[in-house]
Amino acid sequence: MLSAADNKLLTETGPGTPMGSLLRRYWIPVLMSEELPFPGCPPVRVKVMGEELLAVWSKDKRYALMDEHCAHRGASLFFGRNEGVDSRDGTCGLRCVYHGWKYDLDGNCIDMPNEPAASRFKQHIKLTTYPAKMRGDVLWAYLGPEGTAPDLPELEWAMVPEANRFVAKRMQYTNFVQAMEGGIDSSHVSFLHSDIRVWNPSWDEVRSGTMIDNVFSDSAPRFFIEPTDYGMLIGARRELDGGRHYWRITQWLLPWYTMIAQDGDGPIVAQAWVPIDDETSWTWSIRYHPERALTKRETESFRSSGSINAKVLPGTYIPIQNAENDYLINRTLQRTVSFTGIEGIAMQDAAMQESMGRIVDRSIEHLGSSDAAVIAARRRLIAEAKALGQPNAIPSGLDTASHRVRSTSVVLDKDQSWVDATAEARTAPHHESTDA
Repeated sequence: MLSAADNKLLTETGPGTPMGSLLRRYWIPVLMSEELPFPGCPPVRVKVMGEELLAVWSKDKRYALMDEHCAHRGASLFFGRNEGVDSRDGTCGLRCVYHGWKYDLDGNCIDMPNEPAASRFKQHIKLTTYPAKMRGDVLWAYLGPEGTAPDLPELEWAMVPEANRFVAKRMQYTNFVQAMEGGIDSSHVSFLHSDIRVWNPSWDEVRSGTMIDNVFSDSAPRFFIEPTDYGMLIGARRELDGGRHYWRITQWLLPWYTMIAQDGDGPIVAQAWVPIDDETSWTWSIRYHPERALTKRETESFRSSGSINAKVLPGTYIPIQNAENDYLINRTLQRTVSFTGIEGIAMQDAAMQESMGRIVDRSIEHLGSSDAAVIAARRRLIAEAKALGQPNAIPSGLDTASHRVRSTSVVLDKDQSWVDATAEARTAPHHESTDA
């Protein structure tokens, strides 16, 4: 369990908080590329770690996040015009429709048409803005102190060709840590997701392998944790016949990424959990293959909520299954053929995590040996946040070379080292950027 003070530190991400300051030192996935469809498109609201911002792709093809509210009277720039160069200001930017003030993507006010032409007032007005870049079908933003931005992440899923990946996101009504902890807890798979074939009748054809069957052969795996410079390596060991072990190895990369083992020649699973505020988060779900394009059957399965994806309300990223309708649980199926009665891996996870409340009270938990990864991740995040308060401190996991890792699963003899035996399989090659 955690003390109330440490739970507060772990889950509060607003400006000026220790955890918020840590998370702002990493590039943050904030939007799907489809949400900004063309240069000069309307701005998109972005709320991240409690900050109300707008994402803008200007007509001169620059990206930025900026304060949502005009410095004049506080009107929302969401209603603003994304304008190109004109004879008055000479620069692309976002113009407030209330009184016409226009801002460039560095936040400078470049035009005040309701002020005298000779006025120098605009030179004293500047909105908060943050740099943003597109990579891997995702818009990334950096909210840390000016001049401290590291290189853009080189997570393998963001570097492979577009045809090799499928990116989705959904709203989750919990703190980001609560959601992330589910992604590094391998023991729940044997129970919560044991009815996967009920909801995915074509599973055997899509998954291209049989390694996943080993997950259900032993419901009480032993966990082994190896700290790394980028986060940690999580080994879940299950007993097999013939003196062998099945190892399912998850990568956890600071501050909120996981990678789950591929099955056979199937795609690798990657996820990220990003705070909207302290009580809501975005769950990012990525399926990618490092060596080939995804098949039509695979992408159709993902679009129809197969695997870790969820069905969402049209025009939104809000799940159709939610707490208000009890995640459409089917009690008849639960009594007969489904362990949970809840359709889909994603919403089975969400139902359990959201049922704990928006921010779980970790001081009343009773954790066991199967919670080793959860405990280790909490400790690492808290330690990193506290360390950042020291002079010249640099968070772990910023070096892009450390992003070149994969998850894996393997059957080994009992006397084999799981770390040494999987070293090559866990290493991803350097991919040249495919950014537009």
